[in-house]
Formats: sequence, C-alpha cells, structure tokens
Amino acid sequence: MKPWVPIAALLLALSPLLVIHPVQISGHSMEPALHDGELVWTLWAWCVGPPKRGEVWLVKGPEGISVKRTVGLPTEQIEAKDGEIFRNGSRLHEPYVRSSDHLSGAWACGDGYLMLGDNRPQSHDGRAWGPLPKSALKSRVAGFESRQQKN
Repeated sequence: MKPWVPIAALLLALSPLLVIHPVQISGHSMEPALHDGELVWTLWAWCVGPPKRGEVWLVKGPEGISVKRTVGLPTEQIEAKDGEIFRNGSRLHEPYVRSSDHLSGAWACGDGYLMLGDNRPQSHDGRAWGPLPKSALKSRVAGFESRQQKN
C-alpha cells in the first residue's frame, strides 16, 4: 500500500469537521427551543452567509461561549419595552420567546449584531453586553433556518 493512502483516508474522514461541529447546550437561556445538555450541530461561520434575524448562533461574548438568537442586525436600532422588542420602531414578532421579562433598554447595532436568549428571564445576553462584532459569531446552529423571523 502506498504510504499516502492512510493519510488521505484520515483526512477524508475528518473533512466534515471543517464545515460542521457538535456543540452541547449548557444552561436554560434558549428554552424551549434548545435544552440544557442537548447536542446540536453547528456550521462554521466561514461556510455560511452573514447572520440573519432569527438564526441561532454560537457566540463568544464577554463572559465566554454561549448560544443566542440573532435579533438585531447592523445599522438597526433595537429597543426593549415591557418585554417586547422593537426594530427601528416596529415590534418584532418573536414566536420562539415563551417567557419575557420587563427590562427596558435601547441598543444601536452599528456594525454589530444584538444576540438574545429565547428564555429572557434566564438569559444573560446582548441586553447586558450590547451588540457583538461579526467576528464573535463563531458558528450557526443547524436546523433553525425554517424558524427564522420574517421581519
């Protein structure tokens, strides 16, 4: 057997990891969509397009790695009032949020993305951190494309 054959076989076997990788959910901030301990597949950021509203991403925030949903896009003004989220003054339809809190605030996304957990009372997210740069969005959770928000 040629010496390069086992090396080529190993590289071929590992090649899917260049595009996808498994992530185990830790915490309750994305319930009911994702649960603590659940294993999900993510697609590395370099192989997917720019983040879209409603997509779920693995992000590197100020407190480390977490999974959050894209709510605010670059150039948008996001405001929270009495548990509702508004984009440039229009209320966002968020069917994935089952339990909201009554925090208020406003964030100018600038060049960044505002990332929030679905379980707002138990999520430490962009409401505390502010928008994250695109480089902080590491990989997109697969399987949420059909659940994107249309706003």
